[in-house]
Amino acid sequence: MKDNNVKIIGGKWKRKNISFNEAKGLRPTLGKVRETLFNWLGQDLNDKKCLDLFAGTGALGFEALSRNAESCTFIENNPSTYQKLLENKKNLNADNAIIKKMSADFFIKDNEELFDIIFFDPPFILDNSIQLIELVRNFLKPKGVIYFETNIKLSENLLEIIKTSRAGKVYFHLVH
Repeated sequence: MKDNNVKIIGGKWKRKNISFNEAKGLRPTLGKVRETLFNWLGQDLNDKKCLDLFAGTGALGFEALSRNAESCTFIENNPSTYQKLLENKKNLNADNAIIKKMSADFFIKDNEELFDIIFFDPPFILDNSIQLIELVRNFLKPKGVIYFETNIKLSENLLEIIKTSRAGKVYFHLVH
């Protein structure tokens, strides 16, 4: 299996690679989408606690840590993808990366932590994303935000959308 790479685009690990294996439903968030997202969030995430719920490559969480986030909890169920996250944590010396091998559903049922920023980028084949995001909202600190990536255009009255954009067939949103 060949290694694929994604570059971190900003912060202390700018231009460093994150490697990942091919996996069903895994699609790294595009660089230009991450750039827009971190322009929305601000370049310095000092004191922010983050959650990367469907971590995949970990690009969003490692990008946040690169920009001084206090911590990021990565949730990943795929064994091979989970192993790559551990390797990337070691390669970057990302001591504040907390990587857990479990399903998002299990994490949602068991979690009691609150986060400032939640990266919610589920596989597009998942058809209960909107119901899950309603549950995930309970993990937001006051003034916290959720980044939500999907392949469908969301209706304005479905979620409290702060910002939204599109890159190709991918819609991405910042919501409360």
